[in-house]
Amino acid sequence: MSVPMTTITRKRQLRKPTFWKRFLANRYLYAMLLPALVYYTVFHYVPMYGALIAFKQFSITKGIMGSPWVGFQHFTYLFELEKFWQVFWNTIVISLYRLIFGFPLPLIVAILLNEARKIMFKRTVQTIIYLPHFISWVIMGGLLISLLSTDQGAVNNAVRSLSGEPIGFLTDERIFRSTLVGSMIWKEFGWNTIIYMAALAGLNPQLYEAAVMDGANRWRRIWHITLPGIRGTIIILFILRIGSLMEAGFEQIFVLYHPGVYRVADIIDTYVYRIGLTEGRYSLAAAVGLFKSAINFTLLIVANWLSRALGEQGVY
Repeated sequence: MSVPMTTITRKRQLRKPTFWKRFLANRYLYAMLLPALVYYTVFHYVPMYGALIAFKQFSITKGIMGSPWVGFQHFTYLFELEKFWQVFWNTIVISLYRLIFGFPLPLIVAILLNEARKIMFKRTVQTIIYLPHFISWVIMGGLLISLLSTDQGAVNNAVRSLSGEPIGFLTDERIFRSTLVGSMIWKEFGWNTIIYMAALAGLNPQLYEAAVMDGANRWRRIWHITLPGIRGTIIILFILRIGSLMEAGFEQIFVLYHPGVYRVADIIDTYVYRIGLTEGRYSLAAAVGLFKSAINFTLLIVANWLSRALGEQGVY
């Protein structure tokens, strides 16, 4: 008994297309993806080969493969250094300050702007707050020194005019971390606000209209509609921030710090720079960097797992 042709045709239609058919059908999308793949391959994955020097006594003349293998000797030496634990603690403290004070602010500003009714006011504020993002930390460092210097800084000149004592924003160990965190928030919170504004733009306005008809005030609309509507975006950004907890802002600190505040401002990245490039201890610097990357990777995995365990959408 022969199988009807309609049945055969239906089975062929139900078959999943092969990889090459899908590739050809979406070839233009893959072509757009190619530059990003090349970038990450060349600048992120190929350099991972150099991580081998963390387990070798690296010599420039012998090369990576020719240098003798020493195993975990550099890690053992590293963990015995008191200086390493100091920069490790500084990195944790500064990163937590940035997370606690810097993460909620873009969300708060985005919600406030979303509630604004005048479009011109909203666009003007957005432009003003995200412009500092495009200023490099080299220029921003010069501006901060001009503003906060104890000698001729504009802020301390104003303090003197009010019969006050100059404040060592960049020289006092007790204030330097606060200066770092405050300047980072000033520079970056406007750019991060754009992400939340984009998420808020996707919310259904009929939900707000229905809430108004039910008598919900503005705060209840924010709590029951706005925040739940962008919860996925908040969680993803929070996971990514946790995954980069050991990144305390090399460019900013490198521009602003000096030996007088090393005790509270020296972080892992600046420590790697000094022992690697200035002292030529490449293997030890690679061991420090690999240790930091391992912690970031572990934090990312744990944060993503907790998010999915709580029923939320993770990064992957």
